[in-house]
Amino acid sequence: MVMDMAGPSNRYHYNPYLKEKARTLRSNMTKSEVVLWKHGLRAGQMMGLTFNRQRPVLDYIADFMCKEILLIIEIDGISHHFSEVSEKDVVRQERLEEAGFTVLRIPTGEVLQCRRKVIQLIQRQCEVLKV
Repeated sequence: MVMDMAGPSNRYHYNPYLKEKARTLRSNMTKSEVVLWKHGLRAGQMMGLTFNRQRPVLDYIADFMCKEILLIIEIDGISHHFSEVSEKDVVRQERLEEAGFTVLRIPTGEVLQCRRKVIQLIQRQCEVLKV
């Protein structure tokens, strides 16, 4: 099955059925998500780009999403080391990439311990995609 590329015409594959779950997740963000949001992604801090938190897309909820450059940022906690979770992550990433998104996966420990380095990594990715 060939998937439509994400764009304004399909609302970037927004999934309204996950709206309430996304709202709950936004209210209960992990520490690493809060740190990244507060220090790098909120209110146009990242090169003037708009990021959404906990954005329903396809059958998933992306931790952070920038529609303008089709970037999804996933913060991977310890559970992502388990084989059943990492296998689902592979499928999830493939589906998101089929829809035209670039997926950037960052371990939660890196966000908490190397915040500036992570923000620079995201900025470099944004620069590449903005061209």
